[in-house]
Amino acid sequence: MATTTAEARKVPATPDEGHKRKKNALSDGQGRLAWMLLAPTLLVIFLVAGIPVVMSIREAFFQTNTGVNPQTGLVEGGESFVGLDNFTAIFAGETPVQGNWGTIDRFWNAFLNTTMITIVCVLLETVLGVAMALIMAKAFRGRGVVRAGILVPWAIPTIVSALMWKLMFDSAGVVNRILGREILWLADTGASFWAIIIADVWKTAPFIGLLTLAGLQTIPAEVYEAAKVDGASTWQQFQRVTLPMVKPTLVVAVLFRTLDTLRMFDLPYGMVGVGKYRVETLSIFSYVEATQSRYGPAAAYAIILFLYVLLVAFLFVRVLGADVIGDSGMPKKKKKRGKDEQAKTGQVPALETMGGAH
Repeated sequence: MATTTAEARKVPATPDEGHKRKKNALSDGQGRLAWMLLAPTLLVIFLVAGIPVVMSIREAFFQTNTGVNPQTGLVEGGESFVGLDNFTAIFAGETPVQGNWGTIDRFWNAFLNTTMITIVCVLLETVLGVAMALIMAKAFRGRGVVRAGILVPWAIPTIVSALMWKLMFDSAGVVNRILGREILWLADTGASFWAIIIADVWKTAPFIGLLTLAGLQTIPAEVYEAAKVDGASTWQQFQRVTLPMVKPTLVVAVLFRTLDTLRMFDLPYGMVGVGKYRVETLSIFSYVEATQSRYGPAAAYAIILFLYVLLVAFLFVRVLGADVIGDSGMPKKKKKRGKDEQAKTGQVPALETMGGAH
């Protein structure tokens, strides 16, 4: 029996067994088919997004000539290469304005407005969205009507929502009549900042609520039943069961809302207008510069905003573990040594050796 085991260990692997190649899922023509199907979409993305991005990056290093040529006395046309001057001018502080943060450079005023609007809106939307999801997850009569009704604010186009809230926040509008006070919500005051917050939270809190509801519906009911048996209160169930299990969905929803709010343009533009420094965001600032034919600085502001959004997305993915591609639930591949590899190295599993011994 010992001789049999030794002989089994010395059996070399055949060439076919030792050099088996792992089959590639894309080696049977599926890869070529995938590229053919994706080609129209990639072409549209390149034309609609890729070319404008490249042109914006190029424009950020140029500046439109607006001065007078002393030799000819005519206004110079075209543009000239200025290198990083458009970026260095951003931090020079040459255009101070009066905003929510006192007298400050216009760029930093827009940057702080964008950041604070994003923080306040996302926090309120997350709290309200989770509350909506918990309510919609309960079994009660008319639940379908409630879910459909919550979709209405999200379905309304943003510019339409802005005009609607503009009428409500007018000095003679519904909001002031309810409050019994005359507040200048649409003027360049601190109230205009909160008007934007209220309008944005009303519109987009249902988005977080619906995504959170989708995460809640994946939690098995047996988990809550086991928690009740263990004597967990409603708050303990929410803290120890609901939040941990809905966290992946909630983090992705918050990420999407954060990136979208950082790019906010249409709501303050349609509701309050331009030139209102207490609600001016980086997107509005870049737009104003472009409308005044200062394309180089406008492109530089847009690139700064793009890098800011990219940094926030990176922090969400790396620090908070936001699963934006949905591969967190996929099992990791483990290296397994098959019988061919074992035969090649002269190793025999213990169970087979014991079987041979018997």
